[in-house]
Amino acid sequence: MKKLAILASHNGSGFEAIQNAIANEVLQASIEVVISNNSDAKVLSRAKKFGIPSYVTNKSTDINPDEKIAQLLKEYGCTHVFLSGYMKKISSELTKSFKIINSHPSLLPAFGGVGMYGRFVHEAVVAANAIESGVTIHEVNENYDEGKIILQKKLTLTIDETVDSLENKIKSLEKIAIVEALQKCLN
Repeated sequence: MKKLAILASHNGSGFEAIQNAIANEVLQASIEVVISNNSDAKVLSRAKKFGIPSYVTNKSTDINPDEKIAQLLKEYGCTHVFLSGYMKKISSELTKSFKIINSHPSLLPAFGGVGMYGRFVHEAVVAANAIESGVTIHEVNENYDEGKIILQKKLTLTIDETVDSLENKIKSLEKIAIVEALQKCLN
């Protein structure tokens, strides 16, 4: 069974999708540890609810947060890491040592890169009058949103699409995409 770690900065909605897939035996894995750079992140209380150890590491708690993350991943025997809204750039030391997977709320390479996350992506998609959008699950490398694509799921925008409606559709699609991509990666 593969051992996963989740890195999240806020809600960690991907964490719950993964945990539910594990509980329903859709994924043959276990979440061993949740790590956040934000002591107020809701994902920390979600992890506690499932009895999963959680940690906070950032420049205030550790001289080298990436070193602390690597230490925790090794301590918990994690081979794969899922970024569930983790808002810090991942160091090349981590990407070389662990398989790190991210979910991005657009069809990369469109609407990716520095500053393109969450609602900013949906605002850009709607402003560009895009015909389609979706979710990209990709491996993480040293550059934002440039890692090897594992899976993409598309949707067509409606004529009256708003940022809010697109965001809700993408969040629903993302939960499905995350589980499908992890099934591919973990088998």
